[in-house]
Amino acid sequence: MKSAAHARRRAVGWSSVLLALVLNAGCASVTPPRSEPTASLGGEQAMAHWSGRLSLQIASDPPQAFHAAFELRGNAQAGELSLLSPLGTLVATARWQPGSAELLRSNSSQSYPDLASLTAGLTGTAVPVAALFDWLHGEATEADGWSVDLSDTGSGRLRARRHQPLPDASLRLILDQ
Repeated sequence: MKSAAHARRRAVGWSSVLLALVLNAGCASVTPPRSEPTASLGGEQAMAHWSGRLSLQIASDPPQAFHAAFELRGNAQAGELSLLSPLGTLVATARWQPGSAELLRSNSSQSYPDLASLTAGLTGTAVPVAALFDWLHGEATEADGWSVDLSDTGSGRLRARRHQPLPDASLRLILDQ
């Protein structure tokens, strides 16, 4: 009896050590790139790049919350958004271009007519994509039903709130500096 309890404690101890190593390795393996606009090669339209963390909260019944690390490249017309878990594991990638958008998750993909439809399908609310890119560039572009707070952009923070249509939604971005 004593040896079985001892073996269980030892297994739990080794499991804890293994879990700590996996968590530490997962956190250490992600080195996010700097959040700054970068020009693309070949004289094409300038493509921007940002990374950081995002939070989208929707005041639905029941309330919904979506949190992830992200890497965003491109502009409102064409680009790619990668969503990462806290351990740096790729959760999903959204790619878009004029007339189409695609969401890739592990072994599946879904097609959408545009990025607004994709964001609505993914999060339950359409995000004003064109305005979002302007907000990331520090421009307080108006979007129907949304208000934006750019007062903290100097410290890499952006807040936007959707009041219409209901339910209310709150989007927060913290950019890597």
